[in-house]
Amino acid sequence: MILKLLLFAIVGVLIYKFFGGKLPNIGKSPHEKKLDEDTLVECESCHVYVTVKESIIVGGKYYCSKECAP
Repeated sequence: MILKLLLFAIVGVLIYKFFGGKLPNIGKSPHEKKLDEDTLVECESCHVYVTVKESIIVGGKYYCSKECAP
């Protein structure tokens, strides 16, 4: 009985993953988001958009140049 239930659960998870479902990540915050280097972010000071690679990060905020950064 338990073996049938376990087999059914495994098949269900495989079908879910096959059709593009994503299982929840355990231990990771849902608000964490990794930005690619070519993602545009807005400067906190002058509101110009720059890429993450070109931006200056101070205190978790993005700035377009040293002049805008505090």
